[in-house]
Amino acid sequence: MAEKLLDFTQPFDVGLLDATVAAFYGTGSKDERAAAERILRQLQEHPDTWTRVVTILQNSGNLNSKFYALQVLEGVIKYRWNALPMEQRDGIKNYISDLIVQLSSNESSFRHERLYVNKLNIILVQVLKHEWPARWPRFIPDLVSAAKSSETLCENCMVILKLLSEEVFDFSRGEMTQNKIKELKHSLNSEFQLIHELCQYVLSVSQRPELIRATLATLHAFLSWIPLGYIFESSLLETLLKLFPIVAYRNLALQCLTEVAVLSFGDFYDSQFIKLYTIFMAQLQIILPPGTHIPEAYGSGSDEDQAFIQNLALFFTSFYKSHIGVMEATAENQSVLLMGLDYLIGISYVDDTEVFKVCLDYWNSLVCDLFQSECNMETPATASPLGLQVGLGVTMGDGLGSQLSHRKQLYSGPLSKLRLLMISRMAKPEEVLIVEDENDSLSCLPEPSRLREGEMILRALLEAISSLGDMDKEIAMLKKLNKQLNGEEWAWNNLNTLCWAIGSISGSMVEDQENRFLVTVIRDLLNLCEITKGKDNKAVIASNIMYVVGQYPRFLRAHWKFLKTVVIKLFEFMHETHPGVQDMACDTFLKIVQKCRRKFVILQVGETEPFVCELLKGLPTTILDLESHQIHTFYEAVGFMIQAEGDLQRRDEYLQKLMELPNQRWAEIIGQARQSVDYLKTQDIIKAVLNILQTNTSVASSLGQAFLSQISLIYLDMLNVYRMYSELISSSIADGGPYASRTAYVKLLRSVKRETLKLVETFVDKAEDTELIAKQFVPAMMDPILGDYARNVSDARESEVLSLFATIINNFESDLCRLKVAMIEDVPRIFEAVFACTLEMITKNFEDYPEHRLKFFSLLRAIASHCFRALFTLSSQQLKLVMDSIIWAFRHTERNVAETGLNLLLEMLTNFQASEFCNQFHQTYFLTIEQEIFAVLTDTFHKPGFKLHVLILQHLFCLVDSGALTQPLWDVSALGAAAYPSNMNFVRDYTIKLLGSSFPNMTPLEVTTFVNGLFETRNDLGAFKNQLRDFLIQSKEFSAQDNKDLYAEEAAAQREAERRRMLTIPGLIAPSELQDEMVDT
Repeated sequence: MAEKLLDFTQPFDVGLLDATVAAFYGTGSKDERAAAERILRQLQEHPDTWTRVVTILQNSGNLNSKFYALQVLEGVIKYRWNALPMEQRDGIKNYISDLIVQLSSNESSFRHERLYVNKLNIILVQVLKHEWPARWPRFIPDLVSAAKSSETLCENCMVILKLLSEEVFDFSRGEMTQNKIKELKHSLNSEFQLIHELCQYVLSVSQRPELIRATLATLHAFLSWIPLGYIFESSLLETLLKLFPIVAYRNLALQCLTEVAVLSFGDFYDSQFIKLYTIFMAQLQIILPPGTHIPEAYGSGSDEDQAFIQNLALFFTSFYKSHIGVMEATAENQSVLLMGLDYLIGISYVDDTEVFKVCLDYWNSLVCDLFQSECNMETPATASPLGLQVGLGVTMGDGLGSQLSHRKQLYSGPLSKLRLLMISRMAKPEEVLIVEDENDSLSCLPEPSRLREGEMILRALLEAISSLGDMDKEIAMLKKLNKQLNGEEWAWNNLNTLCWAIGSISGSMVEDQENRFLVTVIRDLLNLCEITKGKDNKAVIASNIMYVVGQYPRFLRAHWKFLKTVVIKLFEFMHETHPGVQDMACDTFLKIVQKCRRKFVILQVGETEPFVCELLKGLPTTILDLESHQIHTFYEAVGFMIQAEGDLQRRDEYLQKLMELPNQRWAEIIGQARQSVDYLKTQDIIKAVLNILQTNTSVASSLGQAFLSQISLIYLDMLNVYRMYSELISSSIADGGPYASRTAYVKLLRSVKRETLKLVETFVDKAEDTELIAKQFVPAMMDPILGDYARNVSDARESEVLSLFATIINNFESDLCRLKVAMIEDVPRIFEAVFACTLEMITKNFEDYPEHRLKFFSLLRAIASHCFRALFTLSSQQLKLVMDSIIWAFRHTERNVAETGLNLLLEMLTNFQASEFCNQFHQTYFLTIEQEIFAVLTDTFHKPGFKLHVLILQHLFCLVDSGALTQPLWDVSALGAAAYPSNMNFVRDYTIKLLGSSFPNMTPLEVTTFVNGLFETRNDLGAFKNQLRDFLIQSKEFSAQDNKDLYAEEAAAQREAERRRMLTIPGLIAPSELQDEMVDT
């Protein structure tokens, strides 16, 4: 029955549509809903359905049917508007306008059908984006005139104006072309006087709360862009401040004032901002008296009350970021400024992550500003890499307060309170594994939801400490620690946040101060551990001791006895079986060794031998209670120690001693296997082999080239085990089918294969002697690893083989490396072994073998980057296979695969342009590449690749007239050699035809203008990119979606600039993010 809706030769049956929509939203059977959905989808996709919209809106009694009709109409307006005849466009425009006026002029219909009216408003704004101002110049005057005829109509007019402002100023990027955005912004600015007068009239005359709220909401949308005269040279601010104390309008008025507070245009309106802030603070003291416990008020308040606190945080932070300098000028202004900062500190204690982030962002900004101004006051003689700390250390004896700058004195009170806030809110660092869970018991699980917040707090605290006298900071923290000792504030969370704060300020003090401070802290923590009863309590204290000492490598390097004591204490913790303690002890040991490695291999004063000797003697006892993964971490740490030993013979002796236990076990296993290969097939032995290989990988990762003697000892036997296990896997899968690959036994065998590959790859990656690798290691692995990959069934092929050979090829990067020639000769063999069989695995769909996909293209990229000439040795069929695989890669919906394919293509294009095969390659692939890149460029799934799409297209468009191409790109046999005057003319013509046929909704003139624009801007990347952005909007491929990926490059540049700024301030980047800054060399 519902099929009749698709017959456009018959009158439209609105009742049948209502029944179909009701069936779709109803509670009928699954089949009924599916049938209704199919009909509605087909009807929506029909090009003439929009002609039935008016009939549906006039005759339907079902609100969902009306929304369905408006959805159809919205699609037409967005994507086909300019293709409609003028009379049809005018008809739609007038009908929607009249319907809105009709519904919103009547109080009853306006309230009853509010959702329907809102949808109509959205439709009208979509029309305006096409029609106004050129084809609808009277829209704003007509709207303002209509608004004065009825208060409900006026309320809806405010909603329309708000939507229009948001579309133009907030959501226009990626939705409209840049010229259109400029046109609409200019029109709104030029006609704003009428809107301003209407808003002022409503706020001064109307007594209707709904209308006043709608007007304030509209003003809020306007205030960020309107000419400043409308704000500061009218009574608007006065009106907003009068409305602020009224509960019904408080939050909207505060949002408007916040928009004003953000504005900053020189000092012309400074007096107005001072007046605004002063009046505001006077009113705030009545609404929220000083001394109010804001977190408590927030917790017990209504939604409106909580929104008020949130808006208050936004107002203060916005005002201070732009105008705090003005408020610092006089004593009178300073007092009201400090009062506001006290309010903001109170708000910072509110238990709401978003509120806290807003406040924290401002404290970050304030302390940065104070630090920079302090640095600017220093003379070159006293300035240092640690900034103002050196100056403070010098003058501390003369009285810190008298030496502080005026600004520092002004903010000393708020910043002291801020320090206590930061300590109390300090979040868990990533290094800490032991935490209190929601059941008030200890857990060794991470807290991912707070990690990001923790990073922000860490930065803010470091900045605050950097900008204040260190003595003040020490006293505050030691006082809190003393309260832990005497039991006054003893609690897991209190101790944790305090110790995390202590750890986070590493590097922000001068060295002598840091030494005194840290000795006191560690002494107090050890005393606390002694006097505290209970295993859980001791575990918490132990985790905090480990975290704190791990954060102060400078102190540890300068004090050997303390460093040795800390390490011995960590060894004790390695025998503590409480959850998390052993993990954290091993991680802290690794972290300390990385920063202090040299100290363990030199003979220290008062010692008879280097500490590493003592450690290696007691190694079996130290690791006795550790689990396998903890032992691997321990071995990695000792590897870093041994790597710091300069004497090669001694280093080999240390390595031999370190690997004694795993080597004994390995020799025992291999010896038994030589007698009976079945010995290797038992699960316990397979696990033992895996553990030995993992231990070797851990040491190789930290030791690098020095691991050579150890890997040489086990290499050939390891490859034999690899081959044997591979054959065992293949036979298991052959006998048991695909499901055999998922059995625990086969998974264990594959783990050994993967670890073998990981060990070899780790060593190759870290090794410095590439000649040795090429001669001794690569030939031996060709058949056991590469040949095995080719022979195996798909489910038994390890993706790590691909990444191993990519690493090998990447290591021969230098063009001067004579071994590179040998690797180029090996490329066809690698190609033959992995290419066809891997492509067969990964091109069946976009889901299977995800690890093989990325690693395969990484291998191909390594070949193209470092052994490019090896591609010349491939046959034309093989090269076509390479190009097809690259195209398949950048079509992939997995972002990493697509990005790897695009980068690979760009490198190949660059290399082929400079080669003797430039003409031959581009005659074969130029047009295919251009067509495929335009295909993914206009595919919404591939927006993240926009930057690389642009670079590839720019390369192609620059290539055609660069002189590198000397042969025609068109088919000479079909068109003749003189068909086009140049390749540029041919590519221009081809691109116009390609896009014209792909986007019939665009006019030939639009397509031609776009293609000409690409050629005109091809040498200017920014302009070229903007041409493509405008095209994506005109073609409607990316309309009404999240388009941030089109601007990802600009966003990344902003983030990098912010990081560079942070690096100028000591302590602002966490120690863990500065891996090389404090390494012991």
